[in-house]
Amino acid sequence: MGVSALFPTLLYEAPLGGRGARDLDRRLLDEAYQLREDDAAGRRWSTRNYHGGYTSYGSASRLQRISPSFAALERRLDRHVRAFAARLEWDLTGRTLAMTDCWVNIMPRGVAHGSHLHPLASVSGTYYLRTPRGAPGIKFEDPRLDRFMGAPPRRADASPAQRPWVTRPVNAGRLVLFESWLRHEIAANPVAAERVSVSFNYHWC
Repeated sequence: MGVSALFPTLLYEAPLGGRGARDLDRRLLDEAYQLREDDAAGRRWSTRNYHGGYTSYGSASRLQRISPSFAALERRLDRHVRAFAARLEWDLTGRTLAMTDCWVNIMPRGVAHGSHLHPLASVSGTYYLRTPRGAPGIKFEDPRLDRFMGAPPRRADASPAQRPWVTRPVNAGRLVLFESWLRHEIAANPVAAERVSVSFNYHWC
């Protein structure tokens, strides 16, 4: 008898790449901090929903439509999303994957992002602009977790593919893509320096 792996959950990680990537990163980081300064509605929303941190999710969530820098990021991300869709073996005939949402997240010390998913989107992801040493990674949850029922616990040395939760380290200049139904979270930032990222959704339009 053989053992087969069925129903894999794929994760895509890569540097953004392309000429001028570092210059783009600087512009995006500057705009993220300026947005926090200017976005009173976003700060109010964050006070209620993102305690201690700032996100433009509730106020300016389509930054690719209002900022040339974020539009440039969208163009670079498009290539990666197409590559991920190819690995997923999706049939996109007649429609396309298009960025619909794009927002910034700034996490000072003590700020966490609870477990969640991105309903109705197809591909979601994050591009990292600032990840100080010791900043938390992104933690993914096995989507079958509520069906394990009587399964024994995994061994401490189990491979990542067999664990119920996996935390991937994050680094500035790199992106991660995943299917939008995959539940994920970020632990509280334990360091004084802020963790800054851009999150986004792609829909099959």
